[in-house]
Amino acid sequence: MYKPDQALRTIAMIAGAAMAIGALAVSNPAAAASASNGKALVESHNCAACHGANLNKPVTPEYPKLAGQHSTYVYWALKQYQMGTSNPKLGRNNAIMQAQVQSLSQSDMKDIAAYIESLDGDLVQKK
Repeated sequence: MYKPDQALRTIAMIAGAAMAIGALAVSNPAAAASASNGKALVESHNCAACHGANLNKPVTPEYPKLAGQHSTYVYWALKQYQMGTSNPKLGRNNAIMQAQVQSLSQSDMKDIAAYIESLDGDLVQKK
């Protein structure tokens, strides 16, 4: 049996939840990444030891150049290293990187990603 009042309540609940999520996303000041904090984190974690000067000259070809990489890509790569093998469909398996990122918060990873994106690099962009 069709109950219009129940459907109306459901729609109101969904709309209220959507508004609450939207307000939370807009009002969250921590959502903005800090490239200066990212630089400090990159230095304290000694990322240049593998990724080279300015994160653009890796010490061996197996390590990627990072400078200039899109921040969303860097953030998700860091998240995947943090997941490691606990999530075989999404995680990345690299013992060195897994050890480096375990202590990082989501905010730290966003800051690192913002810093890396701000660097000039040799990455090739296809247009």
